[in-house]
Amino acid sequence: MTHPTLKIKPSEITPRDIYRSRREFMQLAVGLGAAALWPETLSAAEKLAAAKSTNLAGKEEPTPYDKVTQYNNFYEFGTGKEDPAANAGSLKTRPWTIAVEGEVRKPVTFDIDQIVKMAPLEERIYRLRCVEAWSMVVPWIGFPLAELIKRVEPTGKAKFVEFVSLHDPEQMPGQRSPVLNWPYREGLRLDEAMHPLTLLTVGLYGEVLPKQNGAPVRIVIPWKYGFKSAKSIAKIRFVETQPVSSWTEAGPNEYGFYSNVNPAVDHPRWSQAKERRIGEFFKRPTLPFNGYADQVAHLYAGMDLKKYF
Repeated sequence: MTHPTLKIKPSEITPRDIYRSRREFMQLAVGLGAAALWPETLSAAEKLAAAKSTNLAGKEEPTPYDKVTQYNNFYEFGTGKEDPAANAGSLKTRPWTIAVEGEVRKPVTFDIDQIVKMAPLEERIYRLRCVEAWSMVVPWIGFPLAELIKRVEPTGKAKFVEFVSLHDPEQMPGQRSPVLNWPYREGLRLDEAMHPLTLLTVGLYGEVLPKQNGAPVRIVIPWKYGFKSAKSIAKIRFVETQPVSSWTEAGPNEYGFYSNVNPAVDHPRWSQAKERRIGEFFKRPTLPFNGYADQVAHLYAGMDLKKYF
């Protein structure tokens, strides 16, 4: 994988047809017998390459790899869009553990390699919509968060899931700034966390998740604004009451707990009715729930989505 601090020239990006051909070869190899040896004989890169791909972004092509990995919001490494790629090289992603605690019958601490082996990896091509009104289409790799949740057996008191990112200012220089109350925290209702679209993510574009994109493990919730997708997760807590999210704490009138993509609810400083797809000049209309309304709108039946924004 290309070092995160280096700029990638367009000429060095693997063309989509070659990328797809490589994935098809790996899938064929697994189908012809490598699956019987899974996961011992395949490297992490081969597991990622062999992940079954599902396009959940319609006819849209994925945003080029260099854009996905060079234009990021990850305040732990700086507030500029190019800061994460420039500064994330200091992050050590091995060893890495994720503690699962709170209202569960089986609290446990997983090693990142246990996470990767927990369930068959899938490539999901999702739209990503940022609250700042820009968007991407990204081929994420992971598996439904519900697979992990089922293993730890939440108790009847568990109503919400809180995600806590790593807090280490030595590795994450942006945490030396008080721009947010560190560590970064996010949360979901339990039914949102259990939804099949909520992805526990360990890779993108057929590779291990780059550091600037939230390595080694993050959440992706495609119908919500991107800041809901906690990166570099160190703890997952199951709690009875709604947790305090970092951005909601920082600006409650700007960043609601639910943060569903809703073109009818403007950010106080800009409209959410349109968005700019990275790499395109003209803006396009923003879709309710980022285009995933058919799958998730029922979760919010009867709710005032302007009040619970």
